Amino acid sequence: MNDFPQGGPSLNLGRLKTACSNCNLRELCLPVGLSREEMETLDELVYARRKVRRNDNLFHAGDVFRSLYAVRTGFFKTRVATPDGRDQVTGFQMAGEIIGMDGIGGDRHTCDSVALEDSEVCIIPYGKLDELSHRFPVLAHHFHKVMSREIVREHGVMILLGSMRAEERLATFLLNLSQRLTARGYSESEFVLRMTREEIGSYLGLKLETVSRVFSKFQAENLVSVRQKHIQISDISGLRSMLSASGTAACD
Repeated sequence: MNDFPQGGPSLNLGRLKTACSNCNLRELCLPVGLSREEMETLDELVYARRKVRRNDNLFHAGDVFRSLYAVRTGFFKTRVATPDGRDQVTGFQMAGEIIGMDGIGGDRHTCDSVALEDSEVCIIPYGKLDELSHRFPVLAHHFHKVMSREIVREHGVMILLGSMRAEERLATFLLNLSQRLTARGYSESEFVLRMTREEIGSYLGLKLETVSRVFSKFQAENLVSVRQKHIQISDISGLRSMLSASGTAACD
């Protein structure tokens, strides 16, 4: 899929043009310590915003890789097709996070990215990013850190799927969401799940029935309060101690 409307990247998009220097998510997407002049130059980095409707794809596996995407609003999931034809959820992305790095190595995307709600992304042409990274070493360093964080997160998922009990997997998942939402100024203990129980199960390697059972168990033990998709963590230290007892920790 081509991110650029007819006329190419030089087209003046007027109000659709995004100014990184004025964005309230800049601390999450871009490195700190840039001068005003450098920030103004980085405004050139984001080509445009793109709205993605709920259940629509941002990109598909096999699409030619051209851009990275910074989530401005909304929530996404990434998924891959397994050899037996099932969809495996590989991650969830929220505002301030970058999607699309799976395409850097092979010049094509290796997964689907699907909006879990009406969302908006900032399009970052990779060629432009590469060019500006040579001009601003701090930018290159920042995106290396972002990629490293993704590798660490994927390693954390492998640990989830390989060594944790169902209760530990769900506790880790909830604590991870809490950490990420807190970094964005939201409550650490109260939030709405944008994904279904089935999608959580796919991500954690659990059956739908197991996810529902563990949620019920957590509620019975007064660890969380569950009302459909609304989650309130009643005892966050209790969830953390569950992981401490097993020698694991929630990955960022």
